[in-house]
Amino acid sequence: MAFLPEGIDSVLISEEQIRKRVSELAGQISLDYRGTKPLLVGLLKGSFIFLADLARALDIDSEIDFLTVSSYGNSMENSEVRILKDLGEPIQGRDVLIVEDIVDSGLTLSRILELLVARHPRSLKVCTLLNKPFRRKVEVPIDYMGFNIEDVFIAGYGIDYAQKYRNLSQLVVVKQL
Repeated sequence: MAFLPEGIDSVLISEEQIRKRVSELAGQISLDYRGTKPLLVGLLKGSFIFLADLARALDIDSEIDFLTVSSYGNSMENSEVRILKDLGEPIQGRDVLIVEDIVDSGLTLSRILELLVARHPRSLKVCTLLNKPFRRKVEVPIDYMGFNIEDVFIAGYGIDYAQKYRNLSQLVVVKQL
């Protein structure tokens, strides 16, 4: 077993498992978007490695943009999503695929979907590497999903824990003190 940094409990999903699943997702997305040029919208910061690997594995032409948001509040009624970095181009009439690192409560993604629907894309779908269905507070559509995971603190493959571990090539479980 490879060396695990201090603070890491175990490997949850190996680099090889990630690579295989990203390839499978890219194959399905390529089929579904054949004949179009989708705009892949990465939600920063956690999705950047997943988005890069996914985009390279596609066998169709696509464009890439990023959205950075922060959310405040802990319920659907008072949760506010603030855009810190908006998309560079209008999405009206475009096929848009949101690329997310993890769908947890669904609150932030739900608000992002509302914001983007109001911009009138031709289609709007969601691709997430990780899904935590047990944490869901509001249902959101997930069109392409990498892995369902339990309710554990994870990091690696672009996802941080306290701004650490983004550089790991696998997904790991973080020790809780």
